[in-house]
Amino acid sequence: MSLASLQSKIGVETDGIFGRGTLKAAMAYYKLTPIQAAHFFAQTAHESGNFKAFSENLNYSAEGLLRIFPRYFDEIKARQYARQPERIANRVYANRMGNGDEASGEGHKYKGRGALQLTGKSNYKDFSEYLKKPEILDNPDLVATEYAFESAKYFFDKNKLWDICNEGINDSAIGKLTKRINGGTHGLADRKAKTELYYGWLK
Repeated sequence: MSLASLQSKIGVETDGIFGRGTLKAAMAYYKLTPIQAAHFFAQTAHESGNFKAFSENLNYSAEGLLRIFPRYFDEIKARQYARQPERIANRVYANRMGNGDEASGEGHKYKGRGALQLTGKSNYKDFSEYLKKPEILDNPDLVATEYAFESAKYFFDKNKLWDICNEGINDSAIGKLTKRINGGTHGLADRKAKTELYYGWLK
């Protein structure tokens, strides 16, 4: 997925720039209100590095593995797995979220993809049923290339985040959404700035 591919889907100029025209067309395409669109695209913009990263990067050093995944790596294991994204994914996502064991390869197959990082076989299965696209389970890269924003919309629907969006453009709603999406308040200032900017474009 790229901004250009999103723009092609929603029928605007494919210039790769997220501006007023793209936001308004995306709002209409996904049938959102201005308040919902401001929240949704601000959160997805932050989570995807300004709409640049739609597939999880697990290319960690040994030090990174020890810091981020201490539950799964000691110093010896970290050196063995360092800079091997496929092996890392298979280890850290094994036996959870519907995935098989490390040898199954499902950790990597169903790694994080999309604007809000859909992760795990059970979530991919639910999303494929939500979208009525069974091919997603066989070709999960579609979540990164074709359905990045649909997968984020699925997350909002499933977790009833639109109810929070409908509370308005304010610090409370932005904070609640951030905690539900991120698990904490990482990047809160950027999310707030983007939400207010995008809402300004839509008013």
